[in-house]
Amino acid sequence: MYQVPDQRGKLAVVTGANSGTGKEAAKRLAAAGAEVVLAVRTPAKGEQARAEIIAEHPSARVRVGRVDLADLASVRDFAEGLLADGRPLDLLVNNAGVMTPPRRFETADGFELQMGSNYLGPFALTVRLLPLLLAAPAPRVTTMSSGMANRGRINFDDLQWQRRYSPVGGYAQSKLADLMMMLQLSEIAAARGWPLLSTGAHPGNTRTNLAVAGPNLGGRASLLLRAAAKVVPSQAVEQGTEPLLYAATSPDAVPGGYYGPHWSMIGPTKVARPPRAALDKAASTRLWTESERLTGVSIPAPA
Repeated sequence: MYQVPDQRGKLAVVTGANSGTGKEAAKRLAAAGAEVVLAVRTPAKGEQARAEIIAEHPSARVRVGRVDLADLASVRDFAEGLLADGRPLDLLVNNAGVMTPPRRFETADGFELQMGSNYLGPFALTVRLLPLLLAAPAPRVTTMSSGMANRGRINFDDLQWQRRYSPVGGYAQSKLADLMMMLQLSEIAAARGWPLLSTGAHPGNTRTNLAVAGPNLGGRASLLLRAAAKVVPSQAVEQGTEPLLYAATSPDAVPGGYYGPHWSMIGPTKVARPPRAALDKAASTRLWTESERLTGVSIPAPA
């Protein structure tokens, strides 16, 4: 079991912290002494998760904040609330997501749901919170990708899947985009001399409600997905969260480091190899620029 280093005095924001890897990461960060903001879409579910964490760790400092990553106005309001508090942010964990809804949905801003919730919302949140992150002595942004990123490609001609929607293709694209954002942020930090460490992780095949909620959204999961869930090796959430926690807290994590299970789907944490598409610097730069245009959020030009 990975032991999270001492986090006392640190402030962490974890998205999607009411269940699955998000709740497990929040719990273990809080147990290590961090003050944790459970950034969730449904406050009641966040309060339930908070109560469960406090019951297990009575001295934990945990609070709930509402953010809907499928709504850029909600992202703005959440970020502005933290900015108004003015406290430096030591860690942002971009964990929340939705997986393979069987039909195409749109976010409040007209984005395809997976691209909006899994990538564009986290992109906007990350950029908006950069002033607080850069006020911390050794800030980190850790972004959850997926092994499905290996099957992804960025379709700049149809980022929002308006022509022909593919549940798996949409998920793979959004998770590849997350990985490209992580690497691009690492390069920007290095170029500007920021102390910020940008890292990424994937959970392999971890048993969470992500694999149920998305496929059952607006319909029923395909026969292929249901069959795969029964035969593909999987692991408990405690193990599946460890790559994320390693990327977020380990002193050995490196800029642009990507971590996942040893045997791809399951196992202890090891360094993961990003897919070739994620290493395409021209495409990553183009995606970042397009993301700034779509979200209306950008990093100020250097002085």
